[in-house]
Amino acid sequence: MRRFACCLIAVFTLVLWAPQAWAQVHQHENESGTPMVRSLESLRDLDYDSWQAVAYREGPTGKPVVLRLVGYPGKVRLEHPVSLQVIAGRREWALEDITLANPALASDGRDAAAEFALDPLLDDLANNRPLRLVLPGVFNELPVPPYVVGEWRSLQELPLG
Repeated sequence: MRRFACCLIAVFTLVLWAPQAWAQVHQHENESGTPMVRSLESLRDLDYDSWQAVAYREGPTGKPVVLRLVGYPGKVRLEHPVSLQVIAGRREWALEDITLANPALASDGRDAAAEFALDPLLDDLANNRPLRLVLPGVFNELPVPPYVVGEWRSLQELPLG
């Protein structure tokens, strides 16, 4: 009985405090001095390859939120443009590839990063549900846990300052 009580307390502790410990939303200035807010997470696809998922907004509330996916340079080569497919249960979205609109990424010969307009997805989500990302020819499924979706959703309204 004592072990059960200890396990129960441990589970409740993780449930109540763990999301706060996972928060990865940061505010800072980009290279040109523009204030920005971002969420930075490392995710693994079903082939166990690591991907850096950076969702960010430059400037004040109301500016677009962008999702940048970065693979290991030399291991992956991303062709542009390619839509990012997002699946949540029975719902699906195709996010526009905006990589070539970013001069730094457009001139980067490694082709290991891609950027997508995230607002169409965020505007349509009503809760922090798990997502599955599909990038045709690159990965079949990149699971995104609910706490990361919550971070992405917070970027739309998070005030800078």
